[in-house]
Amino acid sequence: MDVKTKRIALVAHDHQKPVLLNWVAAHRDVLKHHTLFATGTTGRLIHDQLKLEVTALESGPLGGDLEVGAMIARGQVDMLIFFWDPLESQPHDPDVKALLRIAVVWNVPVACNLASADFLMTSPHFNGAYTRIVPDFSQYRRRLKDVVS
Repeated sequence: MDVKTKRIALVAHDHQKPVLLNWVAAHRDVLKHHTLFATGTTGRLIHDQLKLEVTALESGPLGGDLEVGAMIARGQVDMLIFFWDPLESQPHDPDVKALLRIAVVWNVPVACNLASADFLMTSPHFNGAYTRIVPDFSQYRRRLKDVVS
């Protein structure tokens, strides 16, 4: 089976960064063959500590979560690994919810903890070609266009 390069977004809240870094380190040999994006500090840590090529976006609270969400909406992300901290209040909590919501809207696989990330990594779809079913929003868009006209 041919390996298909995935575009993977990596996000972690402060208390989850060590968990994500350990996970990335454990899967480094596989992840290095894929295109990685990450929010600010997470991206810098992955690059500096693990020497992986990663495109770093803004920090989450400064709009990085929204950048990832926009990339998902444009079809530029195949998978989201987002280790969020359920026990810590986040000043950008609306952005976090928006990111998770947009991933579901566009049918992008999401892992929010170590177990789900491991499940995604071991899926036969991870290293193979996978055709994600992208919802057809044409009727919804036409309805909005009719309202604006």
